[in-house]
Amino acid sequence: MRRQNAVFRSFNAPFSNTRSVAELVIGELLLLLRGVPEANAKAHRGVWNKLAAGSFEARGKKLGIIGYGHIGTQLGILAESLGMHVYFYDIENKLPLGNATQVQHLSELLNMSDVVSLHVPENASTKNMMGAKEIALMKPGSLLINAARGTVVDIPALCDALATKHLAGAAIDVFPTEPATNSDPFTSPLCEFDNVILTPHIGGSTQEAQENIGLEVAGKLIKYSDNGSTLSAVNFPEVSLPLHGGRRLMHIHENRPAY
Repeated sequence: MRRQNAVFRSFNAPFSNTRSVAELVIGELLLLLRGVPEANAKAHRGVWNKLAAGSFEARGKKLGIIGYGHIGTQLGILAESLGMHVYFYDIENKLPLGNATQVQHLSELLNMSDVVSLHVPENASTKNMMGAKEIALMKPGSLLINAARGTVVDIPALCDALATKHLAGAAIDVFPTEPATNSDPFTSPLCEFDNVILTPHIGGSTQEAQENIGLEVAGKLIKYSDNGSTLSAVNFPEVSLPLHGGRRLMHIHENRPAY
């Protein structure tokens, strides 16, 4: 008989892939500034296109970070080490790390940034937050990077901006609809653009990040089991409880996949 009203505790691991995602964004940023994706695609087709026009150093450029959380702050630190000027927009006032500067309006960040990188959660307020209106506010010839959530960017609007060359390029790691498995085909209107880096949601897909995720989630499950603490819980309230000298009993009736 199927058990009714079963409750499965789920936990996030918000710190485990921070470095991996930030490093991916830095790599994409450097490649896009140098025009490498387009040059690479042409070279694969036998076209030799050695140009300095449209190729830039990262030093002195302005990076605009939307969402200054764990990943956004780490990205800012890495970008500063390259000599970039870091600005960020967040719905909350945040303490800047390094020399980063918070701006109060999204439009201000979009107007000033040479590169815009998205690091926001997926919710009703962030759905298509980078639509035609917002993309039009970006500097001509600037770059857009999305390693956050697939619903944050309006893909048709991005395609229009790339086709008209309002944007010089983009890097997209997440998509509104993604293949369920590696065997399923991937399609996107962005595939036609040589100046766009497309990656299959691999921001946190490093050996180090996966190991960290396992350790972090296991540690949270142990804390929940030992004293009931539920920090970073996904599907029930978060509670931080002090350690105590008592014992908790947990009885597992059957080890079976969730349904």
